[in-house]
Amino acid sequence: MKTSEEKVKPFRLVKYFTFSSIIVIFIGTIVLSVLNTNWIRTTQLKMSEDYAKLIVENLNHQIFLQFILPVSVKYGKIQLRNPEQSQIMDNVIKSTLHGYKIDSVTIYDFKKNMVSYSFDKSLVGKENVGGQEYKKAVAGESSIKLVQKGNFIETLLGFPAEIKMVTFAPLRLERARPGTEGPIVGVIEVVENLSDDYKTIFRFQLFIIGTITVVMSGLFATLFCVVRRGEDIIEKRAVERLNLEEQLRRAEHLSSIGEMVAGISHEIRNPLGIIRSSGELLKKKIATIDPANSIPDIIVEETVRLNDIITDFLDFAKPKNPDFMPCHIEDILEKNIVFLDQQFKESGCIVETVMASDLPEVFADFNMLYQAFLNILINSMQAMPDGGKISVSATPNHAGINIVFEDEGTGIPEDLLKKIWDPFFSTKDKGTGLGLGIVKKIIEAHSGIVEISNRPVRGVQVRVAIPARQGV
Repeated sequence: MKTSEEKVKPFRLVKYFTFSSIIVIFIGTIVLSVLNTNWIRTTQLKMSEDYAKLIVENLNHQIFLQFILPVSVKYGKIQLRNPEQSQIMDNVIKSTLHGYKIDSVTIYDFKKNMVSYSFDKSLVGKENVGGQEYKKAVAGESSIKLVQKGNFIETLLGFPAEIKMVTFAPLRLERARPGTEGPIVGVIEVVENLSDDYKTIFRFQLFIIGTITVVMSGLFATLFCVVRRGEDIIEKRAVERLNLEEQLRRAEHLSSIGEMVAGISHEIRNPLGIIRSSGELLKKKIATIDPANSIPDIIVEETVRLNDIITDFLDFAKPKNPDFMPCHIEDILEKNIVFLDQQFKESGCIVETVMASDLPEVFADFNMLYQAFLNILINSMQAMPDGGKISVSATPNHAGINIVFEDEGTGIPEDLLKKIWDPFFSTKDKGTGLGLGIVKKIIEAHSGIVEISNRPVRGVQVRVAIPARQGV
């Protein structure tokens, strides 16, 4: 929990600010895109209105020149319900509007609000269909309206499925003098289809929004990776700092314990030597009086055992620096096994060794490694009070040698595996808890690594890695 808090606190403001900024920028960009599209749509509508007025003016001019004048001369009067006149009008209008997106053109009678001409022949002859726009055109005022068709969503977004511009304008006779307006002779209605133009704008808006979304998603993903990377770095540094602090506290604690143990051990060793000497002297004197008396032997034996314990304390408290010199790991292990041979036999243990033929020579302290391997083998033997097999193997690696010790004991409880390196911790009734601590210090003094784990079936495996050269 502490590590997590230390990780989050320094980075929380930056992370929240970054993600909030991305969201605000994304929303702001979308809003600007919508506003920009609305501006384009408004501009397009204004241009379409101006365009519609020009179309109506041009159509009015062409109708006057190509229909009103010739028909008046030829027929004497204009009657659009006459099939011949209607066909002439149809030809004039369609030729004038060729190439334009015009859905329909309707011409209303000036007096009766009746349809005189239309692309839709079914409307010809109908009355009162012009509405208010017709009345404005009769009064000389042009008007434009939009007619939209589509579902609710399309209409809400401003891009219905169909949108048309309906323009009503008075149909006039042209005067001879420029700058004047002729009399109104009818009303013309032009329906222009703007659907394709609005669909183009809509597709353009979707393209902009899609591009913005992709770009912002990529930026968000990049920033997310950067933030995660930053969190990982901060977490790693926090863990390293906590580990260093723990190691420092542990080192200070062990240092104080070491100083105390060293002082006490030195004070005990002097009287212990006197007790041992006295015991040996007592043994010689009693041997002539009471040879069967074993008390002097017990005194000497216990002083030797106590001296070994004190030696362990001193080795752990003040380990000596290694005296590096060329040596062979197989020679050290062979010496260990020969030394413990009698004890192996008495405890019913069998030792199997597998030594690779290409083991490199290492620079190490022969005696210190001998002590480390001796402690490991003794632990393996003591883990099998009823006997068993101890396997020892040595193989080369890229930098040195791997040594593996395996026994067939009961193993170490999982909840105690992390405590086995603690000084004075032992699972044995008479153990000092310093054996493995001494092993770890010796191996680390050789720039090596030692690990202990339970075997899959039963027993414990101790793995030791020793570099061939220091600093490798």
